[in-house]
Amino acid sequence: MRGSKHENILLCVTGMPGAGKSLVARIISKEFNLRIISMGDVVREEAKRRGIPQDMSSMMKFAEELRIKYGDDIVAKLTLDYIRRKGYEGILVIDGVRSLSEIKTFNNYGKVLIIAVHASPKVRFKRLKSRGRRDDPKVWSEFASRDMKELRFGIGNVIALADVMIVNEGKDLDRLKDEVVSKIREVLKDVYVKS
Repeated sequence: MRGSKHENILLCVTGMPGAGKSLVARIISKEFNLRIISMGDVVREEAKRRGIPQDMSSMMKFAEELRIKYGDDIVAKLTLDYIRRKGYEGILVIDGVRSLSEIKTFNNYGKVLIIAVHASPKVRFKRLKSRGRRDDPKVWSEFASRDMKELRFGIGNVIALADVMIVNEGKDLDRLKDEVVSKIREVLKDVYVKS
C-alpha cells in the first residue's frame, strides 16, 4: 500500500497507558499488512545499549532524562534513525507517540496521521492491574501518578489533535477490529484522494 504524493505515511498511535494502543497498532498492522515500530522498543534498545535497567521506573526516568538533555523529540529522532537504518519506507505504524514535538519531527519524514485510542481511567486501571507486567501499577495512586507523568510528556495534546479516535471499551475484539479497519481505511482514502 503506497501513496502517490506521500511516499512515507506514519500512522502514529497514541493513548494513555492501558487504553489499548498496542492492540490497535497490531490490528492495523495485521489488517493492512504494515510494519509496527514501537517507540518504547526504541527507548529500551537505547537504554540497553547504555546499560540502563529495563524496569518501568528506570525506563521512564531514562526517557525523561533523554528529553531533558536532547529535547522533547529525541525519542522520535531515535525512532526515525531506527527506521532509516532498517530501510523501512511506505506506510508504517508508530506505536507510542507522546508529544507534539514528536509529531513535528515525524512530519519532517512524511505524512503523519494520529490515531488516538481512548478508554476511561477505571477501565485502564483494571486492564493494567490484570495485565500481569511486573512494573504495572498495583494500586490507584501508582496508576494516577503514571497518568500524570504521561500527561506531563504532552500526550493529551497529541490525543486532542487525533485524525482518528478509537474508543476501546465496551466492545468485543471483532467489533473493535471492524471499527479500526473502517476508520483507518477512511483516513487513508482521504490521504490518497487529497494527494
